Amino acid sequence: QVQLVESGGGLVQAGGSLTLSCAASGSIFSINRMGWYRQAPGKQRELVAFITTGGSTGYADSLKGRFTISRDNARNTVYLQMKSLKAEDTAVYYCNGMISEGHGLAYNDYWGQGTQVTVSS
Repeated sequence: QVQLVESGGGLVQAGGSLTLSCAASGSIFSINRMGWYRQAPGKQRELVAFITTGGSTGYADSLKGRFTISRDNARNTVYLQMKSLKAEDTAVYYCNGMISEGHGLAYNDYWGQGTQVTVSS
């Protein structure tokens, strides 16, 4: 079984910074793309950023320049550095990983339980 566990959420003032971490564990053979999504109250879940095994990244257009995604392949961990935070960044942030549990097995989507980020204005 595969688990993704996020950490690092919390309350921060507008203009502040926060770094989220997500560690994947369990029966992992290979991890392809990893990413972060967020869901604000009353809104749909949206992509924040993703990163491939090779380090290629992609971001939601509105977040470029303020958020940075990175990963440590040796630790099966992905990070999200967030700076210049705004009240509208308040949301539950979810980690996502495309993970294969064995040689020749398909990559499946796995999700963390989410971590709350609240930005006070």
